[in-house]
Amino acid sequence: MKTIKIIPTFKDENEERLFWETHDVTEYVDLTDAKRARFPNLKKTTKSISIRLPVDMIDALKVKANSMDVPYQSLIKMILSESLKHS
Repeated sequence: MKTIKIIPTFKDENEERLFWETHDVTEYVDLTDAKRARFPNLKKTTKSISIRLPVDMIDALKVKANSMDVPYQSLIKMILSESLKHS
């Protein structure tokens, strides 16, 4: 069994950051019973882009999205996501 070291007290976040940059967390924390954390309610970071599409394509997307009861921008994201999964 490995001896766990005591985590020192830090005067501020910067001092703690410097400490962890040069020390191995496994020497200070027993990870044998650690479980993977899940954060299901976190939203992915998004970035706005600008894309030019033909007006008739946008109209078709809006009609399709309306029939699915989703915003057309969401439909575009769904289509792109599915396309990337299959490429």
